[in-house]
Amino acid sequence: MKDAKGFTVKVLTDSVKFYLPRVEGYLEVVREMASEHQGMSLIEFDGYFEGKPEPVKYVRLEIHINSVDELEIVKRANQIRTLLRQRTLAFEYNNKLVLIEADSSNDY
Repeated sequence: MKDAKGFTVKVLTDSVKFYLPRVEGYLEVVREMASEHQGMSLIEFDGYFEGKPEPVKYVRLEIHINSVDELEIVKRANQIRTLLRQRTLAFEYNNKLVLIEADSSNDY
């Protein structure tokens, strides 16, 4: 959309929030996402999962995009989970928390 004052406004209608543990490889994920998407934010926090505090810090990586393909986001989250060698990885989309989990026969 273009304004009469000579500047352009872009509205990105969707966002996906990935909850990444700060483990080896997470920074590569952040860099890759930053290069692929127009808008992104990072927030660091302490994890509290399964009823206890986690020893590792987490980041919420939120990408801002248009027209989200849910299947592609699920596939991407699983790739990230595998890369970070995690049994589970959470992401949030459309006010739903989605948990990607390894098969019981596979550790990662």
